[in-house]
Amino acid sequence: MELRELLEKLKDGSLSIDDAIENINAAGYTDMGFAKLDTSREQRSGFPEVIFCSGKTDEYLVSIYRKMVENDGRAFGTRATAHQFGLVKAEISSAEYDPVSRILKVDPVRQEGAGCIAVVSAGTADIPVAEEAAQTAEYFGARVERIYDVGVSGIHRLLSQTDRIRSANCVIAVAGMEGALASVIGGLVKNPVIAVPTSVGYGANLQGLSALLTMINSCANGIAVVNIDNGYGAGYIATQINRLATR
Repeated sequence: MELRELLEKLKDGSLSIDDAIENINAAGYTDMGFAKLDTSREQRSGFPEVIFCSGKTDEYLVSIYRKMVENDGRAFGTRATAHQFGLVKAEISSAEYDPVSRILKVDPVRQEGAGCIAVVSAGTADIPVAEEAAQTAEYFGARVERIYDVGVSGIHRLLSQTDRIRSANCVIAVAGMEGALASVIGGLVKNPVIAVPTSVGYGANLQGLSALLTMINSCANGIAVVNIDNGYGAGYIATQINRLATR
């Protein structure tokens, strides 16, 4: 129960003082035994808790989705499998799954996004991570411009999209191989760039380590780097920046 609702019920007499105290003491999280859902996270941080689906048992995953939808009317999970989607869909008919980004969400009431975040990928093999970032930002209320397959090996493709990229409040640059895309974009725009190294590449890519090191060592200014394949983290930070820009 939200604090305002609780106080209103206390004021009109539909809730006793003892019940109000019980609600206040219980506020903050829902204890499910195997999990403690952080029900006050959105009040504290502006973002609701997100489910990391990978590694969760079938029973735990379904129970968490059921409880989150019961509490908030919606839920968002990353790194889900098609099998997990089938389990959740059987319990919650409005559940949706994107096999590219591996996002499993229940989001029946969608609002038009605000501001603008540009999500740029170097190649089509980087799109799964780019889509995780884009759909995370959209779920949290941002408008997203997708600009895919504009890597530096054909830099004219990127340069033809410069105006779109510059118009965004924040840019997410997703790249594997050597990860040069973020540095090039950093030299073209005045707004923050969040670099996402991916594990896409041949042997010396070292499962994304070479792209990570390139991005960390970039000589371009205004670039921050998240972990390898962490599209979700990039989408989250970009949304924070976008919210500040659209206030």
